[in-house]
Amino acid sequence: MAITRPNQVSPKDDWNASVIAPNQQASEMTTVPRSVLFVGAFPRPAGLDRYASGDLALRLESRGWTTRVTSSRPGRLARPWNMLIETWRARHQYAVACVDVFSGPAFLGAEAACAVLRRLGKPYTLILRGGNLPEFSRRHPARVRRLFSSAVAVTCPSHYLVTEMRSMRTDLVLLPNPLDVARYAFHERRPLLRHLVWLRAFHETYNPELAVEVLGRIRKQYDDVRLIMIGPDKGDGSLQKTRRTAKKLGIDEAVTFPGAVPKLDVPNHLSRGDIFLNTTNCDNTPVSVMEAMACGLPVVSTNVGGIPYLVEDGESALLTPPADAEAMSNAVVRLMHEPILARRLARNGRQRVEAFDWSVVLPRWERLLESVTPGFGAHWDHEP
Repeated sequence: MAITRPNQVSPKDDWNASVIAPNQQASEMTTVPRSVLFVGAFPRPAGLDRYASGDLALRLESRGWTTRVTSSRPGRLARPWNMLIETWRARHQYAVACVDVFSGPAFLGAEAACAVLRRLGKPYTLILRGGNLPEFSRRHPARVRRLFSSAVAVTCPSHYLVTEMRSMRTDLVLLPNPLDVARYAFHERRPLLRHLVWLRAFHETYNPELAVEVLGRIRKQYDDVRLIMIGPDKGDGSLQKTRRTAKKLGIDEAVTFPGAVPKLDVPNHLSRGDIFLNTTNCDNTPVSVMEAMACGLPVVSTNVGGIPYLVEDGESALLTPPADAEAMSNAVVRLMHEPILARRLARNGRQRVEAFDWSVVLPRWERLLESVTPGFGAHWDHEP
């Protein structure tokens, strides 16, 4: 059975809509084997493949799993309630659940969803997502340890979170955020031109203003450098601040804001760039950085969170301190002056992300989910 896609439903429908056969009520059914519910935030209008767990749901469906996701509601207040309602209402439609775990207020939503799952007697796996989770766990150790101990498994997408969160639970499972690497055409920039690319959501966590400040410094030397900033507006005012900063610096004509782009179009947008900027103040294992590396863009990133676990400074990226426009602009100029270095970073970056291909990661997800599904009888060979 297929996940309900946005273009297959009426405006009143939801990705949470039932995937059971027509006229067949949930109360009349037993739990579907090889079936999984993903609990997290998957707000429209972005496609389901835009979200790490949403993409995983689609991939599992292609392998014969019955999958559901909740919630696609756009409102931050309505979404947690919808998660709880759907988790209960669809209880006959999944054998096991996967719950995304972020820090801050979102952690409470994960706690509530897991409480419902425990009441239902459903086994669940936690998927750690937030780069701020280590700091959150230091402030709320009892809450984090209690939630972790209640799950049949806890997965991490990065060595960073495995290392930082091991004090909360020792048997954490490393399952990286994967890429369909073949979709990202690799090509070396010869010569390295002057088109900078930024790809992230406009939110203060990702510090988009820094990218514009970097461009402002560089254009004092090279007035032909341009910047494209791709991503949705998260509504906290960051997009407006970034636009105002560009105008204040007199470089607004050199910055393009195309907004969010479909996942399938990301490789095409990245392929037109030359250097990728990652300006975040906090991070885990960002897929956007991995996508840039897959396309052969040399990466200049802030040295925060899980970034130094993903790349090596001077070998697969250039790393700079957070919120340091001077250091980041100097790193970009260095790549312009040192094409051999730029090409080495690009080649090493591509080689690094090939280990994250879906062909490697998806079978491990299947083995894990089968091992925690009641009555399945599969065995999980734990790999830290």
